[in-house]
Formats: sequence, C-alpha cells, structure tokens
Amino acid sequence: MLAYLHHFHAGNFADVFKHALLVRLLDTIAAKDKPFFYLDTHAGIGRYDLSHPWARKNAEFRDGIERLWGRSDLPALLAPYMAAVRAENPDGKLRFYPGSPLIARRAVRPGDRMVLSELNKTDVAELGALFARDRQVTVHLMDGYQALKAQLPPQERRGLVLVDSSFDRAGELRRVAQALALAHERWATGILALWYPLLEPAAMRGFERDVVATGVRKILQLELWARPEGWAQTLRGCGMLLVNPPYRFDREAGEIVAWFAKALATDGGHRVRWLVPE
Repeated sequence: MLAYLHHFHAGNFADVFKHALLVRLLDTIAAKDKPFFYLDTHAGIGRYDLSHPWARKNAEFRDGIERLWGRSDLPALLAPYMAAVRAENPDGKLRFYPGSPLIARRAVRPGDRMVLSELNKTDVAELGALFARDRQVTVHLMDGYQALKAQLPPQERRGLVLVDSSFDRAGELRRVAQALALAHERWATGILALWYPLLEPAAMRGFERDVVATGVRKILQLELWARPEGWAQTLRGCGMLLVNPPYRFDREAGEIVAWFAKALATDGGHRVRWLVPE
C-alpha cells in the first residue's frame, strides 16, 4: 500500500511523467473539431504551492519539475506541458505547480466539457473555488470509482478519462484493473489513462495479469523508474496504462518517456510496450 497524497509529491518525476503525457493526449484529441469530454476521477485541489510545508517536507519537486525548469534543450513535445506550468508562474520563478484539472483546462475549447471528482471535502472545496465561475467545469464530491459509473457514458463520443488514485488503501491495483474494465464497458470509444506506482515485482505481475484478464484490447503500457529495483525510501517509479490511445501515440510517448529516463532518473529506466494489442 502507498499513500500518494498529492501535496507531498507535487511536481515530482511522477507528476512530470503523468502530466506531460496528459497534455499530449488532450492536444491530440482537441486537434479534431468535434467536442470532447474529460473526466478526472481523483482531481485533488488543482494547484499546488511548492513553498507549502507539505511540498517542502521531502521536496520531491527538485527531482522533477525543477530539473526541467531552467533547461533550454527540452524536446518540442514537452513545450505545451512546460507552457502549462509556466502559466502558473508568470514571474518566471517556480513556485506553483498545476494539477491535472488546470492542465486539462488549457486544452478544453468552447463546446467541450470537464467533470472533476474528489472525495476529500477540504480538497473539493478548494477545487470548487478554483473553477467557481467556469461553466464548462463541474466539480463533484464523489469517490472516483463511483464517478465512472455516474458520469459514463457521456453524451460526447470522444474524450478522456484520467484515473489517478492516491493508492492509500490495500488492493488498489486490483481496483484500477476493475476500473479499466468498467470504464471501457460503459464508454468503449473513450480514451482511458490509468496512473499507477511501481510496487514490488510480484504485485506488478499480478496487476498486469488482472488487466489482461479483463479482455480489453489496445492497451499501451508506459513506465518510468527513477530508482533501481528494491528502492524503498521514496517512490521508485510509476506507469500509465492507455486504452484506445490516439494513432501513433506510442511513438510520441516513447520519445517523451525515453527523454525523461535520462533527465529525471538517477539510476532507472523506462518501458513502452503494448500490454494488449488490438
């Protein structure tokens, strides 16, 4: 079990990995004229202050977004992601880190729709205040897995669901696999993005078996690890499963994750593969 509380880990390598891929996915979806729907099942508070004591406790952002902040050699594929972070820091100093809701909002056009779900009452109040005047964004106090049942299928045929659990309960990997099956059953045309931490090898093998056993096809697996196997002091690595990724997204994602493996990993690596082909 891992308690991945967003404010303690804001801007770390896992956030950079997850959000860079999210930006690229949403930009690809938004490139077509038809409206899309975005559902964030574990939305958090939307924006994180990296000067907050919680964020500075382990200062994980220093091995994440801070490593990218001053670089002039970033790949072009990362430019939209960095633009989203810089938009929250207009004075040029890195202090605020946008969560997935703010990052996703930049891709939403007139006619598109966002639904944000969060179970923590304090967090959902802060999230609601952030989007209080935004008619295209709806915020719900709701368990993320229940949100899949309540919000899917949407009226739109196109869109993306992000499942980004805090992994604060035992058996969460199995819940993620079940969420994948449920979301795909209810919305087969949607893109599903499911983030997960890298836990002990036996747990990860069981997770992959559970995902394959769902019978869902076209599942791309992306993983980044910043520390070697056996590392237990902090998060070692993370991954994302993508169901129905856009055409050729595996190539773009491979370039992004491979670059992160060099820029963010101390002694790690990456993997990009089709866990389940079409």
